[in-house]
Amino acid sequence: MKAELSEPLKHDGFGEYKLICDSLDDLWHLSHLILPGDTVYAVTLRTVDAPSDKLRSEKLEKRPVRIGLKAEKVEFSADANRLRVFGVIVFGPDLGQHHTINVETGYEVSVVKRWRPHDLSRIERAVSASVHGVVHIAAVEDGEIELYRIRQYGPERIVTFTLGSGKTAGLDSREALFGAAAEALAPVTGIIIVAGPGFVKDDFVSYVKTKKPDLAAKMMTADTRRSGYGAVQEAIGNGVLTRAAEDVQLAREVSFMDELFLRIAKNGAFAYGKDDVRRAVDFGAAEQLLVTDTAVREGVFSAILEDAERIGAEPVVFSTGFEPGKRLEALGGIAALLRYAL
Repeated sequence: MKAELSEPLKHDGFGEYKLICDSLDDLWHLSHLILPGDTVYAVTLRTVDAPSDKLRSEKLEKRPVRIGLKAEKVEFSADANRLRVFGVIVFGPDLGQHHTINVETGYEVSVVKRWRPHDLSRIERAVSASVHGVVHIAAVEDGEIELYRIRQYGPERIVTFTLGSGKTAGLDSREALFGAAAEALAPVTGIIIVAGPGFVKDDFVSYVKTKKPDLAAKMMTADTRRSGYGAVQEAIGNGVLTRAAEDVQLAREVSFMDELFLRIAKNGAFAYGKDDVRRAVDFGAAEQLLVTDTAVREGVFSAILEDAERIGAEPVVFSTGFEPGKRLEALGGIAALLRYAL
């Protein structure tokens, strides 16, 4: 999740946050941040009537407009990977009418409310787990590699490597260039997108696979027509960050399920099934709560999820469209990694 405070919160915690969800988990967090009575602003499509043009066709046009809703109900739709906010329009056209804002990943909303301490804690957790906070892009072309870190305000150039300069001086070869860039990327813990035109980027990835296979496992490629900063902009415009977020989310689900089955095999600190997880939450032992998107949609574990949140357990929503989610579904749709065995 990306979050930006419009201005410092008032003494009572009242203020406005601009929020962008990067993943299914972020949408789940947002569903708990927006409460009835809160005001939500977003750009949405509304039918715009042109009263000065009465002689034209009766066909009305939908245009993007910014509206504000006084929220009445929030519905998390995990199967569609979106959040619906139902309410009455208090800002924009059609004041007083009901409307629905559909929030998907990558969509910006502003929420105006009195922010409680646990709301701010939830935002902090979601932001710290966001893939966009750790994504790096390597813009690769023949003879030059530029490394960028993706910040909330845009790409930040870290370093540029060219043949015959800096660490590559005296080693006039593509391998020297690749080696210098790989060394700079070695400490990166998140996703690395290798972008650029032609086959040079693929050669760079192949080199890294040979020299630093652990680093190569974090890489994904993006074809672009432009190079340098233009390649970064083009890759982002083509949705590569969303694709990275999906890949990271799936990897996260695989990791949690592998850990769960490892603990099951060793009779460790775990719980699965509604009754056992309920007991673990009641004892305050749950650290991560794993739940399928279908179970969240149907609301069958809503009370357990709410109580788990209160004890600081992290909810992780699994997509049943992927193998980890199917495995979790076979265990009853809910499980927990515990702080200690019960």
